[in-house]
Amino acid sequence: MVREKQNMRYEVIEKREAPEGSGILRDEIIMLNKGVPARRVVAIVEVDGEEREMTFLTNNLEWTARTICDFYRCRWQIEVFFKQLKQTLQVADFLGNSANAVKWQLWTALLLMLLLRFLAHLSKWSHSFVRLFTLTRAALWNRSDLLGLLQRYGTAKGNFRCLGQPEQDFLPGI
Repeated sequence: MVREKQNMRYEVIEKREAPEGSGILRDEIIMLNKGVPARRVVAIVEVDGEEREMTFLTNNLEWTARTICDFYRCRWQIEVFFKQLKQTLQVADFLGNSANAVKWQLWTALLLMLLLRFLAHLSKWSHSFVRLFTLTRAALWNRSDLLGLLQRYGTAKGNFRCLGQPEQDFLPGI
């Protein structure tokens, strides 16, 4: 049987048994239009707390379907990490052109990411990494205790509001 999906023609050669309760919908060996055998795994995968049907193509015919799905999940986490590194820490623009300058900037960004993740772990930070980075960057100029600052703002314990007194929110006489 020849199928066509998004301008890609393939023929199903073999259908493999999907384990019950694993989230694997289909596990097939297919032949692509260029005569290359491949594996097509269709599975239900959780993305951002929502379950979605995803299709994975690979040339690995030996691994189990669950291993292939787990591999792509881990790979996606690496992609998200590098996206966060580039966007939050602005690593996309390098300050120098030499290999040594690029290496130093990348190592510095990775060290900063590690320190901020450790600070988030210590303070039980429940908000976004961007918010932590912004608050930390602003606090560096004040020479203040970062853990104390996070607790003072109330964000370290998952409270989305400042812990200030109501009297501070208005100006008397106005």
